[in-house]
Amino acid sequence: MCLMVFHWSPQSQEVQAQRLVVAANRDEFFHRPTESLQEWTEKPGLLAGRDLGAEPRHAALQGLYGTWMGVTRSGRFAAVTNVRRPSEKRPQTLSRGELVTAFLAQDLPCAEYLLEVQARANRYNGFNLLVGDLLPLLPRAEPQLWWYSNRSHHAPLKLGPGTYGLSNALLDTPWPKVTRTVARFSTALAAQSGADTFFDLLADHHQAPDHELPQTGVSLEWERTLSAPFVHSENYGTRSSQWLEVRSDGSLDYQEKRFGPGLTNLGVTRLQHKRGLVNK
Repeated sequence: MCLMVFHWSPQSQEVQAQRLVVAANRDEFFHRPTESLQEWTEKPGLLAGRDLGAEPRHAALQGLYGTWMGVTRSGRFAAVTNVRRPSEKRPQTLSRGELVTAFLAQDLPCAEYLLEVQARANRYNGFNLLVGDLLPLLPRAEPQLWWYSNRSHHAPLKLGPGTYGLSNALLDTPWPKVTRTVARFSTALAAQSGADTFFDLLADHHQAPDHELPQTGVSLEWERTLSAPFVHSENYGTRSSQWLEVRSDGSLDYQEKRFGPGLTNLGVTRLQHKRGLVNK
């Protein structure tokens, strides 16, 4: 995932209240093999796309591939973005998508899982990781959402209520694409807009002016291309846009739009979960 904006409302108790709303774009090379959003047959209840570009190596995965974002019917949520620092990139590292799948496939508490990740963080290139237990079942347990980056000097952080933006730098780093999308996202939330509005704001091709561009170690031309919320180039770009809404009653709505080279529309997938049922 390369752009995520999300609103977290852990104190939402009334029926049908929004607990987590996420709008996100995944940018990747078009040749990297990918499977679209689905319920995984080998792990029932796990809803996510699948990255087939890296063989699973983490012991906890038991052969499961990595992913960029996913949720379970029980309310576990995780997502990852890369940290863009080309000078620090190492070729022989584990796939960062494994961090998402490993959390979704286990029952470890968020803090315990992130401490385990922190202990082996140097085995991965730079990442931001979000993990959450949105619908805890234990009595008096509170919904939780945490962030951790192996390029931050801070311990895993439990997030309070609010609206956040995340791209290929640390949480809430004010890159133009982040601040622009967070502002439009907040407006859509206030208007109680539907999924189509959030997909429209993810389809934003606006590139930032040169004086606002971050300097991440890539060429100026590439910084310009990557500054748009929706990235488009010949071989690399936004492969999918995703919108997820999880409500306090346990229902969820997860939608994905997929794209190919030349802005080809590859279709839409929608998974819904209500009262123990998953409907496509």
